[in-house]
Amino acid sequence: MDYVNLKDELSKTSYPGRGIVIGVSDGGNYAVTAYFIMGRSANSRNRIFIEDGSGIRTEAHDPSKCEDPSLIIYSPVRVLKDITIVTNGDQTDTIYDEMKKGRTFTDSLRGRRFEPDAPNYTPRISGIMHVAGGSFDYQMSILKSDNGDPESDNRYSFAYTSPKAGRGHFIHTYMGDGNPLPSFEGEPTPVKIEGDIDQFTESVWSALDKENKVSLFVRYINIATGEYESRIVNKLKK
Repeated sequence: MDYVNLKDELSKTSYPGRGIVIGVSDGGNYAVTAYFIMGRSANSRNRIFIEDGSGIRTEAHDPSKCEDPSLIIYSPVRVLKDITIVTNGDQTDTIYDEMKKGRTFTDSLRGRRFEPDAPNYTPRISGIMHVAGGSFDYQMSILKSDNGDPESDNRYSFAYTSPKAGRGHFIHTYMGDGNPLPSFEGEPTPVKIEGDIDQFTESVWSALDKENKVSLFVRYINIATGEYESRIVNKLKK
C-alpha cells in the first residue's frame, strides 16, 4: 500500500474514534507520535489532556458532569527510560509495568482484551517508540473482538524497524460512525509525516471532525539526543 496523506485519511470519516500515529519526520530527525480522542456522548466530550510528568493523562473538563470515568480517564502516554508508550486506555499502565519487569511489548498485553463497552467492544490500540543510540523503531498493537463477538479475541502486533523519513503508520478504533461502531480493520495505514511539530499538529487537528474531536497530543523526539517537544490541543479550554 502506498503512503497516503494523513490529513486526507483523517478527513475520510466523521468518527475514527481514538487514533495513534507513529513515524519519522520528513527531515528524518524526529520520531513523531500523535494521539487523538473523539466523542459522541456528553461524557466522552467532557475531557481534556493535561501534562503528567513526562506523559499525559485525561481529565474531566467539568468534574460535576463526569458520569462514568472507567473508560475515559486514563494515562494515554507514559515514558519508560527510552521507550514512549501511547495507548487509548489504561493498558498504558499495564505495558509500563510489564515492560519494566522485562517483558516484551506483545507479551505485556497478553492479559488484556478489548474494552467491555457492549455493543461496541472498542479495540484497545497501543504503540511504543524506542529511541536510543541515535536509532528509532516502533511497534503497534490492536486487541479487538472477532467481528463483534465478545467470546473471541483477535490480537495483532506490528513491528517497524529502520523507518524512513516522512513515513509512519496510523491505527484507530473505528472504521466510521455507526451503531454499534465498526471496529478498525486491517493493518495500520501507511501515512506521510509532514511538517514541523506545529504544522503537523495543525494539520491533524484541522482534519478531525469539528463536532466530534475532543483532544490531540503530539510529540517530536529528537532521534540523536532523545530530547522532545510536545503539543496539546483541547477543544474545551481550562
